[in-house]
Amino acid sequence: MNRGAPADQQARAADLDIRSKAIRRRILEVLAARQVAGHVGPSFSIVEILLVLYDEFVRLPQDPAEMDDRDRFILSKGNGCLALYAVLEDKGLISPQILNQFGSVGCELGLLPEQNVLYGIEATTGALGHGLPIAVGMALAARITERHFHVYVLVGDGELNEGANWEAAFHAVKHGLSNLTVLVDRNGQQRNGPAENVLPMPFMPALWREIGFDVRHVPGHDRRAIREALRFPLSAQRPRVVICETVKGKGLGEFEGSGDWHYRRVPSISAVPSLL
Repeated sequence: MNRGAPADQQARAADLDIRSKAIRRRILEVLAARQVAGHVGPSFSIVEILLVLYDEFVRLPQDPAEMDDRDRFILSKGNGCLALYAVLEDKGLISPQILNQFGSVGCELGLLPEQNVLYGIEATTGALGHGLPIAVGMALAARITERHFHVYVLVGDGELNEGANWEAAFHAVKHGLSNLTVLVDRNGQQRNGPAENVLPMPFMPALWREIGFDVRHVPGHDRRAIREALRFPLSAQRPRVVICETVKGKGLGEFEGSGDWHYRRVPSISAVPSLL
């Protein structure tokens, strides 16, 4: 943490647990070692969401391709993929050697996610607005083929400006896809500034509820709260959305909540002392 940072910023950095900090440090280590730029801010806002999902909810074997009934997770906000890669490495699906190659020519891990089921990456995403439609299609396919997997999809609040999301959401309700969970990373920031200045969506919980989703609304860096929302009994006929109130760049000290580290080259991990 910078010595001149306000006390409230120091407190925000301190509230991250050891494991959450370790994932963030790993992201910075990879970028610093390769001396390449990456989407730091979008990745840091979703670390706790991913840890809860992969620790306790997503049924994913060590060889995903061998289990057709595995759960599916889709990172629709593809610019947060460094967090996904680091968590999948933590779970043993991506090797340290592969992750260390991020940003190099021929690396299997792209700047945005590219489908690789062996690594636990179910869909190519990053063209915003496509992940939720893909997830709805997967959940509906599971229903039709009488398979019993659950589909989780993580979208950004800025990404929800894309109309394809809402068309997909209406379809999910029409078909009663209770095997679908949408998580919203509501960090209030887009690349071009605050989300409310780009296209305001102030009544997001009410909007999802009116469509017909079961709605949970939680602090997005509180793993206990996320866990409880995902454990809440599912409706037999409705899809679910968990709106996670997050901070873009969570853990970046004075840069939290800003777009300064949306996409950035990391000269060294010491550039973010709060995570050391």
